Amino acid sequence: MERLIRSTIVVPNYNGIKYIGDCLDSLAEEPAHIIVVDNGSKDGSRQMVRDNFPGVELVCLDKNYGFCKAVNEGIARSKTTYVILLNNDTKVEPGFVRALEKPLEQNPTVFSGSAQMRNMYRPERIDDAGDYYCALGWAFARGKDRPVGNYQNKRRIFAACGGAAIYRRKVFDEIGDMDENHFAYLEDIDLGYRARLSGYVNLYIPEAIVYHAGSGASGSRYNEFKVSLTSRNSVYLVYKNMPAVQILLNLPFLLVGFAVKGLFFARKGLGRTYFKGLGRGIAICLLGFGRERRVRFSKDRLYNYFLIQLELWRNIWYRFAER
Repeated sequence: MERLIRSTIVVPNYNGIKYIGDCLDSLAEEPAHIIVVDNGSKDGSRQMVRDNFPGVELVCLDKNYGFCKAVNEGIARSKTTYVILLNNDTKVEPGFVRALEKPLEQNPTVFSGSAQMRNMYRPERIDDAGDYYCALGWAFARGKDRPVGNYQNKRRIFAACGGAAIYRRKVFDEIGDMDENHFAYLEDIDLGYRARLSGYVNLYIPEAIVYHAGSGASGSRYNEFKVSLTSRNSVYLVYKNMPAVQILLNLPFLLVGFAVKGLFFARKGLGRTYFKGLGRGIAICLLGFGRERRVRFSKDRLYNYFLIQLELWRNIWYRFAER
C-alpha cells in the first residue's frame, strides 16, 4: 500500500560528504518526498547523492548562496502540506516525520514544530529543544548540553530550530519565506518571530528525535564567520520585527545584551569580529537595507506585540534559570 505523503524534507548541503549519506539513509523509510539542495559543493557530495540516492530530488546551485537561499529553493519546489527542514549532519529516528506532522494536524494555529535534537556524540545530551529569544537580543537553544530526560514534554517555544523542524507550507504565502538577507544564522528565529506576529504558534515536539553532529564535528561552536554573521543579523532581526516604540522600550536591555556578548567574545579573541558585525548590522538598518522585508506595524497585531514583549522579558529569566 502506497504511503500517504504529507511532507517534503528539504536538506541543504554544502560540502557535506562526511554526513549526508548517513542522513539520507536514516530517511529511507520515512513517508516524505526528499529534496537535497546543493550549494555548489566541491567535495563530491553532490555526485554521491546523485549516484546512491536515485529517489531523492537533487537541486544543484552553481555556488554557495547560503542556508536561506538553499532552503527557499526547496520550499518553492515542494507541493505537500508540510515542509521539513533538516541539516545534512543529522540522523533521524524512525517515526520522525509522523511525529512532527501530528501536532500540526491537530491544531491549525501551529505554524512550526521543532524536533528533539540530541548531540550525535553525546546522545544523552540535548543539542536543541526549541529556540528562545529574549529582550537582551539573544537567541538561544533550549536545553543545550543538558540531560535529554528533562525535555520530554511538548511545549510552546519562541521559534523552531531550522536544523530539524516542520512548517505549515501555506503560511509562507502569508508571512514570507526565509529571508535571504541573513545568508545564515538567526533566519529561523526571524521566521518564527514573523509567524508569532501573525498569531501562529511554534511548538517543541519531543517525540521527533534527531541526532545532530553540529559543533561536535568541528570541536568549536565559535568562529569568525559565524560570529560576524550572527552579530550582524542580531541587529537586523530587531530592525525587521520590532516597531520603533518597541525598539526604544527594549533599547536598555539590547545595549546590555550586546555589551555582555562583546565581552564574552573578546575573551575568546573574537571581540573585534563581534563588534564589527554589530556595526555592519546598524549600518544596513540605517541605510534601509532589507526595508522591503520589514514587518509593517499594524494595530490589529497589538495583542500579539504585547504577548511577545512579555515573553521577551520572561525569557531573560529563563536564559539564566536553566543553567
